[in-house]
Amino acid sequence: MSNSQNGLLKILGLSFGLAVAVGNTIGGGILRTPGEIAGLLPGIPAFLGIWLIGGLYALLGANALAELGTMMPLSGGQYVYARRVFGDYAGFVVGLMDWISTCASIAAISIVIGESLVNVFSLSQNLASPIAMGIVAAFTILLLRGTKLGDTAQRITSIAKTLALLVLVAACFIFGGRSQAAPVSARAATATASAFAAFLLAAQSVIYTYDGWSGPIYFSEELDDPGRQIPRSMFYSLGLVAAIYLLINLAFVYALPLASFAGSSLAAGTVAHAIFGSAGELLVRVVVIVSLPSAVNACLLIASRTFYSMSRDGLGVRPATRVNPGGTPTVALVASGAVAVGFLASGTFETIIAIAAFFFVGGYTLSFCAVFALRHRAPQALRPYRAFGHPWSTGFVLIGSLAFLASAVVADRRNSLFALGILLASYPVYRLRRRASPSPSPAAQYLS
Repeated sequence: MSNSQNGLLKILGLSFGLAVAVGNTIGGGILRTPGEIAGLLPGIPAFLGIWLIGGLYALLGANALAELGTMMPLSGGQYVYARRVFGDYAGFVVGLMDWISTCASIAAISIVIGESLVNVFSLSQNLASPIAMGIVAAFTILLLRGTKLGDTAQRITSIAKTLALLVLVAACFIFGGRSQAAPVSARAATATASAFAAFLLAAQSVIYTYDGWSGPIYFSEELDDPGRQIPRSMFYSLGLVAAIYLLINLAFVYALPLASFAGSSLAAGTVAHAIFGSAGELLVRVVVIVSLPSAVNACLLIASRTFYSMSRDGLGVRPATRVNPGGTPTVALVASGAVAVGFLASGTFETIIAIAAFFFVGGYTLSFCAVFALRHRAPQALRPYRAFGHPWSTGFVLIGSLAFLASAVVADRRNSLFALGILLASYPVYRLRRRASPSPSPAAQYLS
């Protein structure tokens, strides 16, 4: 599976794993979510503490997935584990929803960049969507040149993202301060909300903001030493992300009293406006323009590997197995970019992401269950990395995933019903694909 004629190339290293995890994790959420959290939790200790708890939860999740990723070093992400442990249909649902929702995320990220560009350069708002489409097309064309160029692009854009966010942090510490506080805004939490309910809502928002740390497992067979690089890339990147998130939130509470940005839909904008006035919006827009391209690049890479892996196993379409000499799954990449552009043209990406959130959590739940299942079914299988603290550590994130899934269903019944409808409708589609005789799972070779 490593030659350029019929498979992916084993040419990526630890630096790529770090870059794709950082690029895939840090998006626009960290600029927005602190306002929601500040509106739910009283006091700075609770506000900062929830970000540490979220980082610990993500770390325990990475601890579990690192065992699966090193046991079955195949590109494609959680689809690989769902299919191997729970069968073709589970794999088909997890893979399909992962692919579609990642394509929707590409659209959502690109439109934010497009809107920021039209604001910075005083262009017509009608140009935001065409610019976003152009961004998706440009990155797709770039990645068609080969995996090496994709690796380079991911590293450069992830470094740019980190530097842009650190500039924002520095601006808050240098120019901010309590004496420059903006008028206090109304808090977002309702008076009837219990402290425990507020904590759950805040934790859910924080964990979604951390989501993306699993990026390296989508490229397992392309890493030159997956047994070492998968856990290291996820753990090191989570440490960096947690440090950046904590710095940003410390900078915000240094620049303004907590209540001054509580409930803000864009906390970074509120803080920047308080410090720099109208120029603050420009600063935030520039940070967005510089920091988000790494997420577009990462999501295109991830989506293409998911669709390629499904197609290789006979659960996608045969043309999507084509790989060019540079190691790029060309058809899978172009299809992913085309779906993202389609979402932009139709404006449906936000709905798709909201519905797919249920499948995201479901995918993690199945992966954590897979760790338990394989410890029982294949106790002698080679495990280059064993989840530390299992079964307690894995059990903790599994219970957390089930709790988040339940709370999401209760909080958003409309989209949960849509998700159930999609699940029911997917089975006939799966049966049609099943007639094509899916290939035996490549992961089986690692569990014998």
